[in-house]
This record gives sequence, C-alpha cells and structure tokens, in this order.
Amino acid sequence: MDAAIRTEGLSKNYRSHRALRELNLEVPRGVVFGYLGPNGAGKTTTIRILAGLISPTTGSATVLGNDVVDRCEDVQRHLGYLPGEFVGYPDLTGAQYLRYLANLRGGVDWSEVDRLAKRFELDLGKRFKTLSHGNKQKLGIVQAFMHRPELLILDEPTSGLDPIMQREFLALLRETRADGRTVFLSSHILSDVEAVADTVAILRSGELVITQSVEALRQQALRRLELTFSDPPPVDQLKRAAGVQEINWDGGGTVQVEVAGSTAELLRIAAPHQIINVVSHEADLEAIFLDYYTARS
Repeated sequence: MDAAIRTEGLSKNYRSHRALRELNLEVPRGVVFGYLGPNGAGKTTTIRILAGLISPTTGSATVLGNDVVDRCEDVQRHLGYLPGEFVGYPDLTGAQYLRYLANLRGGVDWSEVDRLAKRFELDLGKRFKTLSHGNKQKLGIVQAFMHRPELLILDEPTSGLDPIMQREFLALLRETRADGRTVFLSSHILSDVEAVADTVAILRSGELVITQSVEALRQQALRRLELTFSDPPPVDQLKRAAGVQEINWDGGGTVQVEVAGSTAELLRIAAPHQIINVVSHEADLEAIFLDYYTARS
C-alpha cells in the first residue's frame, strides 16, 4: 500500500530564499504524524505544497498515491485541510459557509456536520464575522472533518481553543486514527503532539533533522534525576557511569544528574551509598525538541 504522504527531494524557493531543502519524507497510512519546527522552518510551505496550493521548485510529492501537481484535484478530493489562518466569507453563517463548501465537494452527509458542531459546541447560525477566534477555529475543524477524508493536514489546529475543546479535539484525532485514516499535524503546542502522535519529524531551516517515533525519541532524550543520599554523595563515581552528561552538586546531600539513555548503571553505582530518594524528571516532547534542536544549532 502506498504511503499517505511521500516526498522526494522536495524543495521550494521564494526568489533568493530557500524555504524547503531536499525534503525526503514518508508518512504511513493510519497514523498521527507530528511535524515540528520553529517559525520559518518550512512547515507551512510543506503543507501548502501537499495541499496543492503551491508547486515545488524541484522534487516531487505524492498524497494518497497522487502527484500533488499533476493530480491536484484527486489529492484535494480526499483531503481535509485546515490552514494556520482559517478564514471564511464574513456575511455567511457557519451553516451557509459549510453548505457552500459541501456543494463544492459534491455534497456531504449533513448529519456529520451536525454531530461535529454539537461536539464542539458551535452555533452554526451565527455569521462568520461575529464569531470569536476560537469559534472560527471550530468552524475550520468542522469543514476539515465533515466529509470524513482519508487524510487530514492540519496546521495549528488547536489555536484559540480552550482546554476543554483542545481535549475534545485530541480525542477526535485518536478516533480518526482508530478508523484507519491519517493525520498530518503541525503544531507549536508540543504537549498536544505528544498526546496523540505516533511519529514526529523535526524540521530546521527547511531541512529535515530527524523522523522518529515519539517513544524512540524519549528513549534517546536526556533524563534528569535528583538523587538524595544520607551521607556525602559519591560524585566522582557517579560521573563515570555510562550515559552521564552532567552533574550538579551544591555540597549537600542531593545530586542532580543528566543521563542519556538508560539510568541502570547510574542507579547501580548509587544504590550502595545509602541513597534515600530518587526523583526522575522524564523528558516531555518539548524538552526533547529543545535538546535536539539546540544541540544541532
């Protein structure tokens, strides 16, 4: 089976600026794929190419087996897309705007629209220009999901949502994956990505830094431990443990240690020295991203 998304040597230039550089990416079907990077890294450029809105300068991209340039209409027919800045016709109500989009698609099951609107507490009778930022975002979510597309490409989808609606949206992503469909998710809210993504790709200055499962990234990340001893800590011995990157000791009974990979040897060395407490600060995706990104800057 073809990948949901595949790019080969994908590049995009804007005059003298190269926004995307030789991107080789593969997104399998039936996953939530997180796409990470700071502002200006090339995430939105990638998304606009995948959605068929702009053409690459060089290289190729296929979505659900269709070339995004040669078969753009086939791509968009099976795609749910939410841009980073969702806009609608200001004088249309939410329902009117969704019916307009549904007609462009050849019709949708309106019961799905009603279900999504109810789920996100969205009043479809209000004009777009009167909606708050959060409610405009909800309307954008509904239009992306209402035709139950095989692939969803979402750029900052939780922008403006309150915590309850964010949680509801993440549940919707899990249901979409369970249904065998694919989500390509770009977000600055790394806790959201961590909560749902199977795999993440990190982009920097238009270049792919790494693609890896969230669990594998956690295993490779620096772990931060606080070890408290009843007697003076064996600092010199701890420094020699496998994976230890840094030790901070202020002369008291507690040592702060950063470890790459397994902590087994560190704890084996510490155990005979009357250790009385261990506090582990497991790396979340934000810490992993920052460690990985700054280490390569």
